[in-house]
Parts: sequence; C-alpha cells; structure tokens
Amino acid sequence: MGALELRQEKLSWPMKGVFTISRGSRTEQEVLVVELSDGQRRGRGECVPYKRYGETFESVMTEIESLRGSLAAGLDRQALKDLLPAGAARNGLDCALWDLEAKQTGRRVWDILGLPEPQGIVSAYTLSLDTPEKMGEAAKENAARPLLKLKLSGPEDLERVRAVRANAPESDIIVDANEGWEIEDYRRLAPELVSLRVSMIEQPLHADKDEALRGEPRPVKLCADESCHDRSSLPALKGKYDVVNVKLDKAGGLTEALDLKRAAEAEGYGIMVGCMMATSLAMAPAMLVAEGADYVDLDGPLWLAEDQQPAIAFSGSIMAAPEAALWG
Repeated sequence: MGALELRQEKLSWPMKGVFTISRGSRTEQEVLVVELSDGQRRGRGECVPYKRYGETFESVMTEIESLRGSLAAGLDRQALKDLLPAGAARNGLDCALWDLEAKQTGRRVWDILGLPEPQGIVSAYTLSLDTPEKMGEAAKENAARPLLKLKLSGPEDLERVRAVRANAPESDIIVDANEGWEIEDYRRLAPELVSLRVSMIEQPLHADKDEALRGEPRPVKLCADESCHDRSSLPALKGKYDVVNVKLDKAGGLTEALDLKRAAEAEGYGIMVGCMMATSLAMAPAMLVAEGADYVDLDGPLWLAEDQQPAIAFSGSIMAAPEAALWG
C-alpha cells in the first residue's frame, strides 16, 4: 500500500426528528470520518464509537492515532487486523483502506472482491420507539415499505406491534428490543408476535443474560445483535439464535464482516446486515455484505436531515449502488 497519511474528523449530523431506542434518544448523530492519503489519492471510512461497547470518540481516535507510524510504514488490512481488535476504530481504517485501493486501481471494491455490484437492495425502515398510537401513525405513513423494523422496550410492546400491524397490513415486520426485555417478557410476547406476523425478534435480552434463551422455544426467529461482533462470537450463539446481525462497527471493518457472514452462513445462521445511525459513507461498504442477506437494515441516512454527498440514492426503501466519489 505504501506510506499513508492519516486524518480524522468528528462530524455531527442533524436528524429529522427524535430517534429513540431502549437506551435513550437523540436528535443528532456524531460520526468519525477516517481519511488515508498516499499523497495523490484519498480513501475514506466512517465509524461510530458506541458507548454500549465501551467506546468513546476519544478512545477510538486514540486507537487510530496510535497507528500513524504503522500507516506511514505501509500498514495493510491484514496487519491492521493483527494490531486492533474488532470495533469502530478498526472499521474506520479498514473501510478507508478499501476505498483507497479502489481509487488507486480505478476499480470498484466489489470488483476487487469478486462480488456483484450492490444494487436494488431493499432496506428495512426503522420506526423509533414511541407510544403505540404514534408508532401506529408512523406505520401508516410508511405502509408502502416492504419491511418495517420496530424499536421496542417496555410494557406496551404488544400494543405497539398491534398498532403497527393494523396500519401496515402488508409490510413484513421485525422487532428490536435492544436488550430491553427479560426472559419473562420474551416468553409472554414471542407467541403473541406469531399471530401478528412478526418474522424476527432482534436481541431480546441483554447479551450478558442471553444464556436464558438456550432451549427456549423460538416461534419467531431470534437474531443476535449485541451478542455477535465477529467470528469469535459464533460458538456462544448455538442453541440461542437463528440469525446474526453483521455490523461493520462491531466486526471491525468490511474485511471481517465478510468473513463473519461466510462463517455464519456455513454454520446455518440467517444473515442480517445492520448499521449504527450514520451517513451514506458508512452504508456504502455495508452494502457489499448485504448482497443476498435475509434482512437488511441500512436506513440510517433516511433518518438524517443532511447526508454525505454524493449520497446513496434511495427509491423508497430500495438502495442504489454508491457512486465511486462517495466510497469504493
């Protein structure tokens, strides 16, 4: 790869409204853009440090800065995996390295990897956690979307799903508790969700408590999110989950995300490809993992009042391939 110059920039993007999950609400989204330059061309990656995983912007930027010397000496993707653990810092650098290689070679990343061009990908559209009435209203506004993802957590969850189903009768529905349930909630709600035609429940229990799921009936498919980061997570998921949510910020980049997808598929898991709330710059590499996935949740840009330019083009919930000027 040759000697590389490093630049980092923390950016804040306003959101269209209040976005709420079980852990809190936000009206803006901060992201970290990592840029690598060979003196003529630049490659970019975007990552989102996540407090849930013990990350802060300061800690992630420090991790990245610690590799400035290695980058100047020609650090490549394999060496990066040996130097940094899975997480946001490695994701930002890994995606920037892929983008830079694409710019240097004049080839798209999917061509370098021997993958099809990512286009026509259908993403879920997320309904923020709110009262049943307001979530029902949001579902009515988005009833034409093929896949709705509901943020849940609380005693009114069944009423929330009922309100959404009543207002979006044709949409496929998946729900995400973001670790907000206890095992008693799961036992009570899962059978009810079958009749409401919910096709998947994402991370019902806290990752530290999900052993309680082992051996429980799974009338609705269960997806591991916070319980699954990279390939090392897979052995502990047996008997508890049917699907794994692959996110680049958890896996530590596109390189490991693709390896995780292949390994999970080989073990019989369904694949969901998700994202942190972020711009099109973060969604573009994730789209390469999304090809052929069972569920795709890359709607982060749809929640932003502004986006990176050129942005990924959405036609409703259908994503077009990213332009080279954006990434890859």
